[in-house]
Amino acid sequence: MEHIMSIQFQPAALAGAIALALGFTSSVHATEQKVATTSLDTIVVTATRSEENIKNVPARISIIEPAILEQSPIAELPHLLMSDASIDMMQYGGYGQAASIFTRGTNSTHTLVLRDGVRLNTGSAGSASLSFIDTTDIKQIEVLKGPASVLYGTDAIGGVVQLVSKIPEKTGAFVTGEIGEHQTYKSVIGADLSENGVYAQIRGQHLESDGTQVTDFKKSNAKTGAYDQEGFSAKFGIEQKQYAASIDYSQNEGTSVYTDGIFNSSYTQLLGLINKSQDFKNEIINLKGRINLNDTISVNARVSQFKDDLSQNETADFIHNKTQEAELYSKWQFTPHQNVMAGVSHRNTETDLLSQGWSTVQYDQDVSSTGYFIQHQYQNNHLSTQAGLRVEDHETFGTHTVGQVAARYQILPATSIYTNIGTAFRAPTNNDLYAIGWGANPELKPEESISYEIGLDQKITDRLAVGLSAYRNEVEDLITYVTDPVTYEGQLLNVKKATFTGGEFNLNWTQDDLVLDLSYAYVQPKDKSSDKDLSRRPRQSLTFTTGLQNEVYGISTSLSAKSKPKNGSGVTGYATVDVNTYWNINPHVKLFANIENIGDVQYKNASYGGNHFYINGGRLASAGVTFKY
Repeated sequence: MEHIMSIQFQPAALAGAIALALGFTSSVHATEQKVATTSLDTIVVTATRSEENIKNVPARISIIEPAILEQSPIAELPHLLMSDASIDMMQYGGYGQAASIFTRGTNSTHTLVLRDGVRLNTGSAGSASLSFIDTTDIKQIEVLKGPASVLYGTDAIGGVVQLVSKIPEKTGAFVTGEIGEHQTYKSVIGADLSENGVYAQIRGQHLESDGTQVTDFKKSNAKTGAYDQEGFSAKFGIEQKQYAASIDYSQNEGTSVYTDGIFNSSYTQLLGLINKSQDFKNEIINLKGRINLNDTISVNARVSQFKDDLSQNETADFIHNKTQEAELYSKWQFTPHQNVMAGVSHRNTETDLLSQGWSTVQYDQDVSSTGYFIQHQYQNNHLSTQAGLRVEDHETFGTHTVGQVAARYQILPATSIYTNIGTAFRAPTNNDLYAIGWGANPELKPEESISYEIGLDQKITDRLAVGLSAYRNEVEDLITYVTDPVTYEGQLLNVKKATFTGGEFNLNWTQDDLVLDLSYAYVQPKDKSSDKDLSRRPRQSLTFTTGLQNEVYGISTSLSAKSKPKNGSGVTGYATVDVNTYWNINPHVKLFANIENIGDVQYKNASYGGNHFYINGGRLASAGVTFKY
C-alpha cells in the first residue's frame, strides 16, 4: 500500500484536506471553439523540451486541449485529468478536496507535474498539491506517459503532466462569471496585449464554495468542506526569431475548511466529525530566455521559484515548501535531420514543517541536486529517433544515471509504429527521510525503474484514426510503509518490487461538426512480493466524448468509467457523465452551461478509517457568461 502519510500533512487532520477550485477562462473567440481533439499537427513540448508535432513523438502523449479547458471556469484540475483513461484520480472527498494522481497504475509520487517547466511536486510529500494549482491562464495540458527522468530528473517514473500557459496572440480583454450548485461561483478577469512580438498578460480570479460532502459518515453536522480562494497572474515577454525572453508571476491563496474525524482509542470507530480550517498560498516566479547564436545553435535558460505554504488555523501546525531551479541547455541542429541537446540543471528543495498531532514531527531541511543531460534526435520523412542520457548528482544519494532510447517509424503513409525503453528514478522526499514520527527512514534508497513500450497509430480514413500501445514498467526498491505485527510501529522501507503491465486503445472520428473520442486503458499494478494488485488501482478505465460544435453553438457529452479495484480496500468502481454546452451570441458574448456527473453518482474513493470512506462530491450544475472585447 502506498504510504498515506507521504501525501498528507497529518493522518486525520489533512486526510480530507485542501479545498480549492481551479478554473479556466472562457476568453476564446468563436472561431476557436471546437470539440477537443488531438490532430496530427498538434504541437507539444513535454516529450523533447522543444516544439514537436505529436505525430513524430516516439511515445504515447495525450492532450487536454483549449476547447476542454474553456468549457467551465469552475472545473477543477483533478476533474479535467479524469478525461485521460491512463490516469486514475484519487480524491479525498468531493469537489475541491485534496487529490492524488496515478498514471498507468504507478504511485502518486511517480507523476511529475510541471507548469511551463516549473516543478510543482513539493519537497515534503513528493507529489503535487493538485487542489492548490490555479490554471486560469492554461492553454493546454500535456500528459506524457512513461519514464522521463532523462529530461526532468527525479519523480517522472510513471509520466509527466505539464500545464502549458497561454501566450497572448492578439490584444483584447474579457470578464467571465460562472455560478453553480453548493453556492459555488467563480469570476475571472483578464487582458492581453500583443504587438510585433511583444506581449503582456494579466489575470485575476476569485472563487467561493460551500463545498460538498467529504465522507459517507451521516451522524454529524460537519459534513462539508467550504473554501474560498483568489489569485492573479502576470506575464511579460518578447518573442523574436533570434531571441526571446519572458517573466511569469502567479499567486493563489485562500482558506480551506475540511472535516476531521473523532475516533475511539483504537481508531476503529468514527464517533463524529468536526470542521477545521487552514490557510494556503502558492507562488510561482518563472524567468526564461532564448538566444539563437546562428541558424543552427540556440541557447535556453530558465530560473524559477515555486513556494507552497500551508498553515493550520486551530493549531500551530504548518508546512512551508520552496523549490528553486536554474537550468541552461543548448540545441544544435548540426544536419537537416539531426540535432543534439545538452544541458545542466540545478535544484534546491527546502521544507520547514511542524505537526503536533498524535505524533509530533518537526524538521527544517533542504536538499540540492544537479543534473547533466544530453539528447540526440534524428528525423526524416519516415523515421524519428530519440536517445538520451542523464547523470544526476544528488546531495544525499550521490550519482545516479538514467537513459532512454525511442523510435517511431512511418511504415505506410497512414501507419506508424513506435517503441521506447527507458530508466527512471525517484529520490525519497524530505518527509520520507526526516519525518521520524511518521515512520521516516534516513537510510532509504531511491526507487528505480525500467520501462518498455511499443505502439501503433493507424489512420483508417481521413476522418477515423486509432492507436494501440502496450507497456511494462518495473520498479525496484519501492518505498513502502511497513507495520510491525507485534508493536504496531511502522517505518518506511525499500522492500517492494512492483510491475505495471498494461495497454491502451484510442479512437478518434470527425465528420464536419461532429466528433467522437474513445480511450480505453488496462493495467495490472502488481506487488511482486505478494503477487497481488497494489491497493486502490482499477485495472480498467474508459473515457468517451462525443459532441456537435461549431462557431456559434455546441453540445458535448463525456463519460468517465473505472472498474472496481481488485485490491480496493472498499473502494468502488464508477461511471459518470458530464454535459457541456455553449452559445456564442455574437463575437463579444458567450453563454455556457455545464453539468458534472449528471446522474449524481456517488462512489467511495479512499478509506477514511473506522469503516468509513471518502466519497465524491456528486452532481455540480453551473452556468456562466463571458464578455470579450
